[in-house]
Amino acid sequence: MSTEREHADDAVLDAFADHLHLERGRSEHTVRAYRREAAGLLAHLRTVERITLPELDVTALRSWLSARAETGASASTLARSAASVRTFTTWLASTGRIPHDVGGRLRAPRRGRHLPTVLTGDQAGELLDGLDGSARDDSAAPPREIAAAPRAEQDPRDRAVLLRDAAVLELLYSSGLRVSELVALDRSRIDRQHGTVRVRGKGDRERIVPVGLPALEALQRWESEGRPVLLAAATPGTPPGDALFLGVRGGRLGDRAVRTLVDRHVAEAGISRHVTPHTLRHSAATHLVEGGADLRSVQDFLGHSSLATTQIYTHVSAERLRRTVDQAHPRA
Repeated sequence: MSTEREHADDAVLDAFADHLHLERGRSEHTVRAYRREAAGLLAHLRTVERITLPELDVTALRSWLSARAETGASASTLARSAASVRTFTTWLASTGRIPHDVGGRLRAPRRGRHLPTVLTGDQAGELLDGLDGSARDDSAAPPREIAAAPRAEQDPRDRAVLLRDAAVLELLYSSGLRVSELVALDRSRIDRQHGTVRVRGKGDRERIVPVGLPALEALQRWESEGRPVLLAAATPGTPPGDALFLGVRGGRLGDRAVRTLVDRHVAEAGISRHVTPHTLRHSAATHLVEGGADLRSVQDFLGHSSLATTQIYTHVSAERLRRTVDQAHPRA
């Protein structure tokens, strides 16, 4: 009996995922996240509440969210979970699978203001300049991640990976891209003449973002010297097409690989704080605000649909100034 219920739930989840992808144009990452939350809810109804889908009510939803909270999920995670399930219940009601939409009354705990972690300008320089210098100078000592053999014996693939990593980090910081946007880029999206990249972001919205000169130079070195090496290693039957960034097996670079390379180079640069690809996005936005950029421009730069989302960077900038004053002013 349980197996039949699970199969029925899987069919509902598949139909929901198709709706998100085909009708609403959501990214694969978003579809996976929403499907995962919906699957958790259905499992809760099946094993804890022991009710069928048409019996779903707001009490059962709150029970599920409470169970999520008991696992240690943060307020921001619970807010995302609640939003995902509200989308799910709206779809369930619209397709007649439940009598009416009960998700509108589901509220997650209020999130406190959380200021994102950002690098200082010096830390960004330490991360990018050291890596970029190693990638640029063929006569230099072996790059940070290749500590063994002399330069002459360096594996061409190691060199290609270093060129790729330098281009990835430069582009993340220069243009404030989300990691999902970066790995989805094709070579045709880079306009070197105008120094821009065309990005398809959340909600399938497209924007054009400027690319700094160091990032353009790193991209040029990667495409001319590194990409052909990894392209030659492509697994037969899985051509990467026009993908800008490739993995070591020649396929399109994945978001997990980007997070791994960021971790590695941050550690090699001696930066002690935890840094993710999104930290570079936060850092780019904060440094723009500190440099005098207006919030509307930063909103366009990041692809935020709401200016309220962008305003967090004024708080980050103010908090950094507050710490500086506390440390340096004799009467702070």
